[in-house]
Amino acid sequence: MPQHSIHAVTAAAAVLCLTAFGTTPGSAASSPAPLPGQPSAAAPSRFVPGPCPKPPEPIEALSDARCGFLEVPENRSRPGGRTIKLAVAVIPAVNPANPPQDPVVFMAGGPGADTFDDIPFLIDSGLNKDRELIIMAQRGNLYNQPNLACPEIDRFNAQAVGLRYGTQPAQQLMLKAVKECRDRLVAEGVDLSAYNTTENAADFADLRKALKLRQWNVYGYSYGSNLALTYLRLHPEGIRAFAIDSITPPRDVTLPWTWGSTAEGIRNIFEACAAEPACKDRYPDLPRTLTEQVRKLEAQPLTLDVVPPSGGKPVKVVLDGGALLDLIVAFNPRPKDLPAALDELADGNPERFAKARAAGSVQNVGAFAHGLTESVVCGEWATGYSESDVLNAGRKAFPGWPDTVLAQVPQLPFQYPACRIWNVPDRASVQRVPTVSSVPALVISGTFDVKTGASWARDVARNLSRSTSVLVPGIGHWVVPQSPCAQSVLASFFARPTAPDTGCVDDLEPGPFTIIPK
Repeated sequence: MPQHSIHAVTAAAAVLCLTAFGTTPGSAASSPAPLPGQPSAAAPSRFVPGPCPKPPEPIEALSDARCGFLEVPENRSRPGGRTIKLAVAVIPAVNPANPPQDPVVFMAGGPGADTFDDIPFLIDSGLNKDRELIIMAQRGNLYNQPNLACPEIDRFNAQAVGLRYGTQPAQQLMLKAVKECRDRLVAEGVDLSAYNTTENAADFADLRKALKLRQWNVYGYSYGSNLALTYLRLHPEGIRAFAIDSITPPRDVTLPWTWGSTAEGIRNIFEACAAEPACKDRYPDLPRTLTEQVRKLEAQPLTLDVVPPSGGKPVKVVLDGGALLDLIVAFNPRPKDLPAALDELADGNPERFAKARAAGSVQNVGAFAHGLTESVVCGEWATGYSESDVLNAGRKAFPGWPDTVLAQVPQLPFQYPACRIWNVPDRASVQRVPTVSSVPALVISGTFDVKTGASWARDVARNLSRSTSVLVPGIGHWVVPQSPCAQSVLASFFARPTAPDTGCVDDLEPGPFTIIPK
């Protein structure tokens, strides 16, 4: 989920939160989403050509793309219900001479991130070198009708940098913002129950048919890997090759699950430092340093006036233990800079973390579909567990840390009260299902991923009988744009799905860590 380097939903960006209310009169939240395999009686989907989206920062690849909207039922379990429009772009291959007739379709992270914002990373990674690249914004996202943006949440996020991360004042303001967003969307006629991974997957199945493609190749990362696995399970027809990156396994993803992923990624970063002589010598005990700083900041938060990285006037930021961890999960600072940043913090210099916190004060209001985030998280990830389960998972991952930090998972604080307000149906039984398939598959993970721990890819790969697994050392979340080797492997996979060339991975080692002289 991203900043404009690699998608990494900011501390507050993929986060909504509320208090307990009952079903809102007139809300569509009580209507069930279709069961897997359930036939749809809704009107058939269709692709309508139209102009390409016009992002604030122009995207060169859209200048010669074919664009339009896919019109699909909002809720396929409701015959005769309204339709929604999903923005689509078909980007031509760089090598136009007889490109293969099986394009690559991309499934973005989030849920709720702007898919079109990912296009430059995909182009730079060579996704359209030999094939057309198909981009579709997932239902509710930017450039779609409707757009489930929550400017109310964005404005809160800008304020949140000046508040303690996991405290009651922050919770109350977040819940107020999310309730305002939910009430507005429902008043506009949005069926919040229809914004889920099953419907998302059906949209992509309809897109292939609407574009009259016999087959295509799939590439998804982060939540897009969750969506892609659901798509492969429910709509396997027409998939020639299947690649996923930074795996979010549908069977396993819950809010408590995130603690294990975070601990695994941080542990891998610290172990890589310990294996590098210069890093080990300069930063000899990073686990202890991190624990000490989390405890210290949670007990005595720092309040500073800081100029955001983008410039402008100084803003008030509060740096406590929860905010520190959240910044680490957001890769701000980057993994290679993390040992140095923690050492500076321990020496009384919080500038790196404070500036990273201040960056959250500058929000791209309306760009992130918080409504899709809430509907997926509340219907699929939060259900079946409780706040105490989250706390216990946090205690297991980080023994001895303050409960006030461990009570809220990074990047999704206060989610249980949020979900009581968002009030969508429990979809755990239809979504937490393994994907078993013989379609040729490529499973890519990075050892420094603190969002979706690399070890979770193993169980996914076991159920994909013709899969190749690649573990890229020293890379965090969303591996392909950050690793030329991973780009090469992905290209060879799409060229030869049953025999990709993974040789470049064999000699890879994490890049050097930032070493600041004493």
